[in-house]
Amino acid sequence: MTMRDHLLAFDQGTTSSRALLLDPDGGIVAVAQAEFRQIFPQPGWVEHDPNEIWATQSGVAAEVVNRANLPLNRIAAIGITNQRETTIVWDRRTGRPVYNAIVWQDRRTAGLCDRLKADGLEKTVQERTGLVIDAYFSGTKMAWILDHVDGAREKAERGELAFGTVDSWLIWRLTGGAVHVTDETNASRTLLFNIHTREWDEEMLRHLRVPRSMLPDVKSSSEVYGEATGTLSGIPIAGIAGDQQSALFGQMCHEPGTVKNTYGTGCFMLMNTGKDAVPSRNKLLTTIGWRHGGETHYALEGSIFVAGAVVQWLRDGLKIIRSSSEVEALASSVPDTGDVYLVPAFVGLGAPHWDQYARGSIVGMTRGTTDAHIARAALEGIAFQTVDVLRAMENDSGISLKELRVDGGASNNNLLMQFQADLLGIPVIRPANVETTGLGSAFLAGLAVGVYKNLDQVRQLWKADRVFEPSMSADRREALHARWRKALDHARSWVEPDAA
Repeated sequence: MTMRDHLLAFDQGTTSSRALLLDPDGGIVAVAQAEFRQIFPQPGWVEHDPNEIWATQSGVAAEVVNRANLPLNRIAAIGITNQRETTIVWDRRTGRPVYNAIVWQDRRTAGLCDRLKADGLEKTVQERTGLVIDAYFSGTKMAWILDHVDGAREKAERGELAFGTVDSWLIWRLTGGAVHVTDETNASRTLLFNIHTREWDEEMLRHLRVPRSMLPDVKSSSEVYGEATGTLSGIPIAGIAGDQQSALFGQMCHEPGTVKNTYGTGCFMLMNTGKDAVPSRNKLLTTIGWRHGGETHYALEGSIFVAGAVVQWLRDGLKIIRSSSEVEALASSVPDTGDVYLVPAFVGLGAPHWDQYARGSIVGMTRGTTDAHIARAALEGIAFQTVDVLRAMENDSGISLKELRVDGGASNNNLLMQFQADLLGIPVIRPANVETTGLGSAFLAGLAVGVYKNLDQVRQLWKADRVFEPSMSADRREALHARWRKALDHARSWVEPDAA
């Protein structure tokens, strides 16, 4: 009898689709990645082609299986992790999207968010969903599609349209349209899900005028949802978690008070708060971390919209580097930023500021400023934003953090990680395998199908690669942060609400 002991992780991100094939020890057997188009129809609008998302994700999945030369009957399950909040609406009969995917970074619904705030809904939204009213989340994006795509609202009212975050879209396609589900982590990012009753919230559906028939069934993060068809035919789909919750699980932050930060396109810090949904007084988000074994774990989250994306901008916009990997060497060629600060508020500011009218700024430049100073300021801007979130998280939770676990592509940047430790004044720990986003969904799938017996067995698979110890004085740390706060003030409320 062939042992089904390998796991296939779909890691569908904002700029690329990745697939990882893992052995039972969590080791990567094969990995493949494919970038896809970023579509910018207007300033502040960001879209993806849902069919490109599917084509690249299914393509890299087939590629890793072929590279590993592994028979399909060795793969025990598929785990899916995904860019969150990105909104797709499609026709149930044809499977065709009615509009491009509206990406989490998109700001077109800022005006609708202002109207919801003017209607006095902020308290209701926080109490029920754990979120703040912001264009970041899926609900207002769905409302925009229904109001702006010809015939969409009428079709939705007739039950002909389906909504999904990217996980739901992938599972729909994987199962040939047989399964329309999401998990609690993704549902908790829509503005439509009550995180306490763990059901779609009728009041929020009414406020956003979203028909209940569009929504997927909400499942746990670790169970068998269905079987794949096509090239992966017969493999159970058994784990789902939004990318940041998946990374929290993959970093083994399974105990209350443990924290991870993912440095991807955006930057996302999550603290496990256990079975308690801790309300935030500092504009953080209360979200679902995962549901497994009949228990829901909650988390506090601080979302930074632009992190690694600022390095892509240095490459593609300013063209001062040819590849993202060059930024560390360029930034390291100067000892500091020369008092230059770069606030990467290209699509507004996320936690804990939540200013959807902020825009990016570079301040403190002189004739002596070089591309190296700007590159270093870009990296330091990522770290400063993380400090703002961590301080808010400590205030909300009453817990002083002892360490920060890090992952994501930019966590491989040693200059950034050392500066992060210096600014925080606590050790920053990078794991031996920084693919924790993909790992989390794979481990959740593995638990569902018996590759792993329990969480203790999973925890033993995590190992540290490097610990960055802080070496900056407290006075220096505070002086730098004071200058950062001054730079932030220049970026705030830059766009007039009517122009956003």
